[in-house]
Amino acid sequence: MLGNSRQRLFGSIILTLIALVIFYTLAGQAQSKPKQVELSVLTQAIKANEVEKLIVDGNTLEAVKKNGDKLKTFKENAANLTDYGISPDTLPIEIKNPNRFDGWSSVLSTVVPLVFFGGFLWFMIRGAQGANNRAMSFGKSGAKQYIPGKNRTTFADVAGLYEAKQELAEIVEFLKNGEKFKLLGAEIPRGVLLIGPAGVGKTLLARAVAGEAEVPFFSISASEFVEMFVGVGASRVRELFATVKKQAPAVLFIDELDAVGRQRGSGMGGSHDEREQTLNQILVEMDGFETNQGVIVLAATNRPDVLDPALLRPGRFDRKVYLDNPDRAERLAILKIHAQNKPVEDSVDLDKVAAGTIGMSGAELRNVMNEAAILAARDNRKTINGHYLNLAIEKVMIGPERRNRLMSDKEKRLTAVHEAGHALLGHILPNTERIHKVTIVSRGRAGGYTWSLPEEERHYYSRQAFTDELISLLGGRTAEQVVFGEITTGAESDLNRATRIALNMVKEYGMSEKVGPITLSAEVGEDYLGRRMRQGREISEKLAETVDSEVKTIVEIASREAERLLKQHRSVLEAISAKLLEVETLDGPEFEALVNPLLGIESVAEVKTEAALAGQTPSVIAPTVPPVTPPVTPAAV
Repeated sequence: MLGNSRQRLFGSIILTLIALVIFYTLAGQAQSKPKQVELSVLTQAIKANEVEKLIVDGNTLEAVKKNGDKLKTFKENAANLTDYGISPDTLPIEIKNPNRFDGWSSVLSTVVPLVFFGGFLWFMIRGAQGANNRAMSFGKSGAKQYIPGKNRTTFADVAGLYEAKQELAEIVEFLKNGEKFKLLGAEIPRGVLLIGPAGVGKTLLARAVAGEAEVPFFSISASEFVEMFVGVGASRVRELFATVKKQAPAVLFIDELDAVGRQRGSGMGGSHDEREQTLNQILVEMDGFETNQGVIVLAATNRPDVLDPALLRPGRFDRKVYLDNPDRAERLAILKIHAQNKPVEDSVDLDKVAAGTIGMSGAELRNVMNEAAILAARDNRKTINGHYLNLAIEKVMIGPERRNRLMSDKEKRLTAVHEAGHALLGHILPNTERIHKVTIVSRGRAGGYTWSLPEEERHYYSRQAFTDELISLLGGRTAEQVVFGEITTGAESDLNRATRIALNMVKEYGMSEKVGPITLSAEVGEDYLGRRMRQGREISEKLAETVDSEVKTIVEIASREAERLLKQHRSVLEAISAKLLEVETLDGPEFEALVNPLLGIESVAEVKTEAALAGQTPSVIAPTVPPVTPPVTPAAV
């Protein structure tokens, strides 16, 4: 496509230049063309001394007058110039030698413009034919086909996702040996819907199914069906399904199904827009499958809530396979796969890397390994060590390091105090995660950040655990107030997260005594969210005021507790901020070596046990949704 565009551009430039040359040549010829007159007019001009020079070319006489005009006439073959009273003594005479190419020049001056004009017409006609062909090709699907044998992706290339692979292994068996199922009266599933967040491996898993079954694999994004012309999407669906059926048994994979599979009637265009016609055609085609055709439709989405119910009924997408972000063991397996073609040092413990990448998807883990390789190559290293892997994790999670960001000494101290507040509270509260790193070096949009990692995978969160998380979140803002007596905009992201936690406590989990054990989750969104826009629960103004009041109370209680703890350990807070100003970054062991002696304890377990026994945190605050990424509290200073 790019080559064709360049050819068209080059052709247009050449034609434009040719047209300009022809125009200026003809214009110049028009300006210099002599005036043809009778022979007597020319001789009279010579006798009147108006001619500066006479040019003789055979029988052609051309006179150049003193005022710049040119006169042209012809003499008889046998006549001499003296017969007309013209001699070299009266004016300069220039005799041109006969040129055998003169005749050709006149021919070329006529033929060449015609050739160029004909070429221009041919170019325009060819372009019009190409546009017509492109218009006729709108109905073609454009799906990518992977031929059996060349698609070498198998389940062995998919780390983790053990339950999903087990579900799909039956689909592979259907494709490879469907007769044993037919003998028992079982019907081959027509469609399998892969549901999971972005980057979890839905597309890779679909290719692995085709690779395991050794059948043709067709892949297309649902958005490729839709065009600006009505009916094109439905035509592409028909053409694609017809192609797949001809090569059955085969696998058809439709990525991002929600692009065309949203519930009908939810759009502003009613039920007659192009997207809904495309969806209708998909429904018709999947209903048209015969049980013995051996075509399996795999589709992927991360928005199953907006899909049309007709897509999800049995007979279309019979099975739904849910994919989640990998756990620790699955992350380790993924990291090992992506480390196979990279010179990772033997000292690197990938299990620790897996432990420090909680919440990351398979795509993000692949990106971590790739970024580590890039960072090592940037330093002209031949191998990848743990240092580069840690830098890569931070870059993927938070953003690139920005050491060149200019900050005044006052802002550096402010950032150090802010992060010291987060780190200190995260260290002493009984249910928070262990501090992994504290820094005032800018990354991404953060002026500094505190990074904590859990000791183990967690699936359930207690009220007290999220109480401590909320207090720790407000530690940076409260530290600014305790030390400087004022607050800044550095706590913007902290306040957003804290407010969201409090809202979830009141509206999602029913953990407010005043609101009661009910859920007020208002699933209200834009109309593109399909039926979710009609699922929101209406509440009275009085109840809404109560919700707002409870949210504010919860945040204020946490803020007061953070202030109490920071004032109690003010000297430790100052020591942490001073050390950060000195070295900029403290990793977990360095932070604990600094803080534990000041607190009079020997280990993290000891301080958290003492805090839990002391009952330092109120139990009125409710939990929030479990975090999907390691807690990072940036200071946007």
